[in-house]
Amino acid sequence: METAAPKRPLLLRVVEDYWGILLLLLAWQLWVVLNRFNPIVMPTPVAVLGDLVGHPMVYVRNVGITLAVAVFGLVAGMAVGTGLAVAAWFSPVASGLLNPLTVLFSSVPVVALIPVIARLLGYDTSTVLAIVVIITFFPSFVFASSGLRSPPPGSEDLFRVLGASRLSVLWRLALPAAMPNLAIAFKLAAAHAILAAMVAEFLMGTSGLGYLFAKTKSDFQTEQAFGASAVATVISAAAFLLAGLVEKRVRARYA
Repeated sequence: METAAPKRPLLLRVVEDYWGILLLLLAWQLWVVLNRFNPIVMPTPVAVLGDLVGHPMVYVRNVGITLAVAVFGLVAGMAVGTGLAVAAWFSPVASGLLNPLTVLFSSVPVVALIPVIARLLGYDTSTVLAIVVIITFFPSFVFASSGLRSPPPGSEDLFRVLGASRLSVLWRLALPAAMPNLAIAFKLAAAHAILAAMVAEFLMGTSGLGYLFAKTKSDFQTEQAFGASAVATVISAAAFLLAGLVEKRVRARYA
């Protein structure tokens, strides 16, 4: 009978799994201390951690705002991208119109779009939400379009012989075939949604982690500015990892 392997201590697991990040933080700490940088110019990671622990509600409140906008924008962006892909799948005319327009629209720098959208929607959360939708719809459109046109070999001919309608082919064949691709798009867009929301908040100056970063940077509260950046990075990485788990489940079901 095999015996279970002894469980590693938590501290040892953290060191073994994240030694690269810990080494980077240690180098950062030594670099600041040895060069005697003013905290206004460059804080130490210990100082940033101290601000995170000392002012948790400041971060929690702004994280909630950024997360809410990012989640709603991600869902809306995925829906818009998938809907456009379905429209392009249904109609060659729509495909010829939508493909170049989406590429052109997604190629415009988001920084250039924010002032225009702000004039149309106002300098509030609606503009931030629109930016997240714009950033996240393109991956879903590209991957959904590819998946809709990649059913199992011969399956479309079988549906055609059986007299299936175009809508039935979409619902029973094309969309299930596109699900793994949509899962990949979701994984890519999940992390970008957080960063897009933060960039829009930074430029708009309304609320959220981006606004916190901009405000504290201008007020020379460098520890809190770095803290906002660190929290945004952790959230983006966590969103990417969670979306990766969703992708695995989708692939296991539809592969």
